[in-house]
Amino acid sequence: MRRYPFYLVSTPIGNLADITYRAVEALRAADLVLSEDTRKTRVLFSRHGIDTPLRSFHDHNKERVTPWVIERIRAGDVVALVTDAGTPGISDPGFYLVRALIGEGIEFTALPGPSAVTLALVLSGFPTDRFTFYGYLPRKKGARERLIVEAGEQTSTAVFFESPHRLAGTLAAVAALLPDREIAVARELTKLHEEVVRGTAAELARRFGASARGEITILIRGLPHRGGGGSGGDGVVGDGGTA
Repeated sequence: MRRYPFYLVSTPIGNLADITYRAVEALRAADLVLSEDTRKTRVLFSRHGIDTPLRSFHDHNKERVTPWVIERIRAGDVVALVTDAGTPGISDPGFYLVRALIGEGIEFTALPGPSAVTLALVLSGFPTDRFTFYGYLPRKKGARERLIVEAGEQTSTAVFFESPHRLAGTLAAVAALLPDREIAVARELTKLHEEVVRGTAAELARRFGASARGEITILIRGLPHRGGGGSGGDGVVGDGGTA
């Protein structure tokens, strides 16, 4: 197998057994693993017998740590990056480091694995042949509402991440802006209390109230496609997805 100086390694989004053999091997073989939250990563390492040194890498230190990481790679070290859960570079600082590696001409690869985006999409029952991932919704009310309206005007399924303490406010906004649109809330994916709830935003707001826990993914069903053709069924053109 080809050896790279840098690896983006996908890790479980909940259930610690959801990691590939190749990911475990890469993490064991690396000289250093960068981690968004080293406490969470140590739990994963303990489960799978990995003792590679860890170094924190997150939004608040990425600009300072990135040059040091590049120096380590230039010196011959193999470095891996993991995020708190799922695939590095998706709504996390891994993207910043990837751009730096490209700028320095350093080769890297990514090891596939779990993603809350695709898992929630499949479990939602909404059309999957065209979707748009928006990341986390903005904190400011105006920006959040504009993005919800934009998503609601598309024929693609919209996928968002949201924190549990902001779920009630987001569902209220969706209910006001897209009152009749079917949505889904997926939470605690792959964990013991995994659930996917479907309905209008108002129905889901009553269901969750202010007591939601865990990692949240919100999906908004797209408008029916009124053109001809397509293979997606349910009126959605089947030309692939955006993520």
